[in-house]
Amino acid sequence: MSYLTRAASTLENPPQTEPLNERQVQNSASGYSFAVDCWKRLDRFLILGSEGGSYYASEQKLTIDNLKAVKECAEKDGLRVVNRILEISRGGRAPKNDPALMALAYVAAKGDITARTSALANLPEIARIGTHLFHFVAYVRQFRGWGRGLRRAVAAWYTEKEPERLAEQVVKYQQRDGWSHKDIFRLRHIKFKGQYQAIAKWVVKGEVTKTTPAIIKGHVKLQETTKALDAAKLIKDYGLVRESVPTELLKDPIVWAALLEKMPMTAVIRNLGNMSKSGLLSPLSEAASTVCERLTDADLLKKARVHPIQILIAACTYGAGRGMLGHGEWKVVPQVVDALDDAFYLAFKNIEPTKKNFYLGIDVSGSMSSGSVAGTFLSPRTAAMAMAMVTARTESNYYMAGFQHKLIEIPVTAKTTLRDAIRITEGLPFGSTDCAAPILDALEKKMNVDTFVIYTDSETWCGATHPVKALQMYRQKTGIAAKLVVCGLVANQFSIADPNDAGMLDVVGFDASTPQIISQFALE
Repeated sequence: MSYLTRAASTLENPPQTEPLNERQVQNSASGYSFAVDCWKRLDRFLILGSEGGSYYASEQKLTIDNLKAVKECAEKDGLRVVNRILEISRGGRAPKNDPALMALAYVAAKGDITARTSALANLPEIARIGTHLFHFVAYVRQFRGWGRGLRRAVAAWYTEKEPERLAEQVVKYQQRDGWSHKDIFRLRHIKFKGQYQAIAKWVVKGEVTKTTPAIIKGHVKLQETTKALDAAKLIKDYGLVRESVPTELLKDPIVWAALLEKMPMTAVIRNLGNMSKSGLLSPLSEAASTVCERLTDADLLKKARVHPIQILIAACTYGAGRGMLGHGEWKVVPQVVDALDDAFYLAFKNIEPTKKNFYLGIDVSGSMSSGSVAGTFLSPRTAAMAMAMVTARTESNYYMAGFQHKLIEIPVTAKTTLRDAIRITEGLPFGSTDCAAPILDALEKKMNVDTFVIYTDSETWCGATHPVKALQMYRQKTGIAAKLVVCGLVANQFSIADPNDAGMLDVVGFDASTPQIISQFALE
């Protein structure tokens, strides 16, 4: 090949270190990808957050970059931002609610009058528990002072709840982020009447009167209790939760048995290790049967807004038989591990198999091994594997492979347990990033692929062919109108999907709706 021919070929098909067209931008790895707009960045921030940072950006930088996207969206259409926050938060689509609260706080402070009014009016919808309220107050105070609208909104958070529900909140969530209910009551001078006033007296002065709600009275009695049997009775009689139980009593299985009777679904998932350590959760025990039954109840999971990532964390932690920080060990109940595996898939939106052919490409390059997803201990590559397993469990026709600068075989099938699949993925070698590798692999092996799903951070750079160009080549040579879905696992501004190509779609990784969206797109 002459130098002129090589030059012409490079012009037509440049490497990933050069732009394919004027619409591409340089990514953090010095390769070229497409920039996603501020609305897609908003979605990524609301769902993935920025806690823990990424391979290329510290937590602070990633957060600042995402807040710039929130600001841009708020300036364009603040009301749309509020509605999007509501949609994602209400639907339980995000692992954590903090990004939604941060974005809501920004709009409540900096949006136009319509957006600010809507943001404050919807505060109880987003800040559903006391901890959420403390987070919101801490965030909003970074952007504005205590104006009349904010005072009214915070007061409404308390006064619009039924007294019993409010009493439960002030008992269970007493302080966070340097804020407590007492601080808010004293600073804002909220005027309470009737039973609300009795709640406020206990919060501020510790006074218990005839009109004090029963759960507060029970909480006070439990603080003075030293015997497990007495504690269990109080828990049952007053409907008390774990946060009310003195630490020394949480070692007794009798106490945990009483708590389990009405324990919320999210608390069950968080406390599997604690219940096993106490001896309550053991093989063939009644408690184990109860826990497994609840974990595999799709309606309970949906009602409690349990996000798949919460279950994934529990599966990894509980199955290891010890806490992530090495504090405490327990005997693992195999049936509970199996139930967690089932619960993970049940927590996603209903997914119908499409009977299409899928190539699931999992980015296992170096940049996917650092940072965290939604502030958890899960790396983007771990999250990518878990997301791919959802499609593998749903679809009968799929091929799965890992990629970096080359393809890596992943010995995983739909019947592989979730924890084993993650362990296999974590053990794969690192490498540079070439997001075109799965498509070129399918072309070389003459695979009939209807939809490529690439789980990545889009920081591609080392390939000789751009992913977009590889897909065009695949379509031309096979005659298949193949589609590409890019599942973004980091809240950055890049995607390998061309927004001008109707056959390409960019979705947010670990959105509880993502597998369903992928299936629907494959059928279009």
